[in-house]
Amino acid sequence: MIDRGVVAVLAGACFLVACSGEGRERARDEEPGGGRTTAPADRASGSGGGPVLRWRMTAGFAGLGPPGSLPEFSLYRDGRAIAKPRRGAEWAAREYRLTSAALRRLLQEARAAGLDRPRTIGSDQVADAMILQITFGSALTRVVEPESLPAAPAVRFWKRLDPEAWPPADQAAPARPYRAPRMAVIAGDSPARPGQRVSDWPLDRPLGRGERAAGGLCAIVTGEDRDTVVKHVATASADHRWRSGGRVYSVRLRPLLPEERTCQDVAKT
Repeated sequence: MIDRGVVAVLAGACFLVACSGEGRERARDEEPGGGRTTAPADRASGSGGGPVLRWRMTAGFAGLGPPGSLPEFSLYRDGRAIAKPRRGAEWAAREYRLTSAALRRLLQEARAAGLDRPRTIGSDQVADAMILQITFGSALTRVVEPESLPAAPAVRFWKRLDPEAWPPADQAAPARPYRAPRMAVIAGDSPARPGQRVSDWPLDRPLGRGERAAGGLCAIVTGEDRDTVVKHVATASADHRWRSGGRVYSVRLRPLLPEERTCQDVAKT
């Protein structure tokens, strides 16, 4: 039997996404701070297993963080939210779970904030500006220097997407570490400096056999291999180096999100 809460969420999503067909209309209103609309967009659907709502912060042409970095926040149709830690490594991401009522309310607020229509808010002429990107279904909203536009509905809504501040009554389960079944191991040639700690790579597969993606040599590990690399890399310092196949590498771990399967998925998230 289908749980009534799930039915309610899906019904709410249908209302937000497709039932009215409004996603095909062009957006006409403007946001405070110089917002302008672009092409029409479908309502948030989360089809294909992807998130219904996601945000990340970028900066200028160089971006923030290494290529393929974990988005700051991803929300899925089952109420699960995965958040990158504010400080520390990406493998330490946290998982939260909203109740069906809280999820439905949050998606309604996203639509009320105009996030179902792609747009840019603020000026694109600011060099190296911080840019907030909020994806709601297939619609992308870009906010240039969001902290300078506190009155914009998109910015006010963005402030709601802090799982650490969600009321306990809105959460269906306590927060916990996100244990991704797939982990990307991304290695880069990095000869050790004098006195720098170097250890043998714990897996049989050499780091040099990874594919070029996400700014390095990328390989996906699962099962016992996943647990082994997390155990070793998580307990090592950030400047630790790893010896593999006669070469020395730096290594970072990037947990795959539920919809991701390959290194190419990581590279384009």
